[in-house]
Amino acid sequence: MRVLVTGGAGFLGSHLVDLLLEKDHEVIALDNFITGSPENIAHLEGNPRFTFLQLDAARRFDIDGSIDLIFHFASPASPDDFRRIPLDVLRAGSYATHNSIELAQKKNARYFLASTSEVYGDPLIHPQPETYWGNVNSVGPRSCYDEAKRYAEAVTVTYRDHYGLDTRIVRFFNTYGPRMRLDDGRVVPNFIRQALLGEPLTVYGEGQQTRSFGFYSDIVDGVYRLAMSDYKEPVNLGTHEERTILEFAQLVITLVGSTSQIVHVAAAVDDPKQRHPDITRANTILDWHPSTNLEDGLRASIEYFRKRI
Repeated sequence: MRVLVTGGAGFLGSHLVDLLLEKDHEVIALDNFITGSPENIAHLEGNPRFTFLQLDAARRFDIDGSIDLIFHFASPASPDDFRRIPLDVLRAGSYATHNSIELAQKKNARYFLASTSEVYGDPLIHPQPETYWGNVNSVGPRSCYDEAKRYAEAVTVTYRDHYGLDTRIVRFFNTYGPRMRLDDGRVVPNFIRQALLGEPLTVYGEGQQTRSFGFYSDIVDGVYRLAMSDYKEPVNLGTHEERTILEFAQLVITLVGSTSQIVHVAAAVDDPKQRHPDITRANTILDWHPSTNLEDGLRASIEYFRKRI
């Protein structure tokens, strides 16, 4: 197939590009480098089945020739981004979704939206199934991301139901691994960077909030399985391996062999207390099961960041 990936130089987008090329597809990636990096795709230079375009998907664009499948992965996704570039976050979920899905309709292409567990907000049920409608603060500090993704999902299902567009929606839970930004602001790069530098690991509140961390290779495999399936409802991708943030900080210190201490700072506003996906749909419909345990995934991530400190 001929495939377009928006956000193709980002953390997950670039790994998806690699997988698509391994599967012998032709890939066009576009990125504006707000949070993506040329380094993430540098190894693909000279690949005859890969084309890169430096474009902002939030501005109307077109692609020459046929396209069979569009993955819309362009979006800043870090809490630091929500504070630093909130309008870019909103544009990625709104304008960029419209532009990419209209291109899918024009090209008669399958459309795949990268959504997020943040659509569930601070959940009142645990674990979170795809049928849960969420508990989201529409005017809080995270709303530019939460509501942009909820809006993007609404756009996607409207094009599906009103125009008959062939669509897929994935909801990512916490995903980590090589190619994350050192200054990303999310918990994995934050803790690893701090531990490698011997700095205190900053834990918000008491650290009893939980997260379920999925390694990038498992998650991208689930993405590909969903894209190749006929299933059109949202699908969670994550793991059942739930840890408190305090436990996670202690694990990072141990794996790095760091002398860092843990310090507690004021709890973040609207920080979800629990993140744990119900992945029954992915298990049964996609025959997908994450296989990388947290310790192994963290070791690979630590080695990646160690070379960049």
